[in-house]
Amino acid sequence: MRDPADEYFRLSDRERAVFEAGIKLGTIYHQYVGVPVNLSNLSSLENAIKESVMVQPFVTDATVKIDQDIVKKRQGVYKYITLSGDMLNVRITVKYNDEEVIGRLRYVEDMDYPLMYIDGDE
Repeated sequence: MRDPADEYFRLSDRERAVFEAGIKLGTIYHQYVGVPVNLSNLSSLENAIKESVMVQPFVTDATVKIDQDIVKKRQGVYKYITLSGDMLNVRITVKYNDEEVIGRLRYVEDMDYPLMYIDGDE
């Protein structure tokens, strides 16, 4: 299928795949951080995030994990907390034409930061 937006981009296919991965990861982070989470809705939230990114153009695979240990440790008297970036571990595969990239969103302890990046090792 020809991409109808292709004429607006002056990028290589790899650069476009990287761009698309960044857009998807940013969407996940900014749409879901702050959502109430506890142990009972953890897997359904992981699935909702995965399913929402899978319908976006050029995404061929996705895995979403929310750190259950953090949820257990931080839940207060009402037994829920809000999702934060340090709980997310996301891996998405984006393919644009023949170029495929792996986008990651995960907490990097050394940086104390939920980092979005293109993974060259996978």
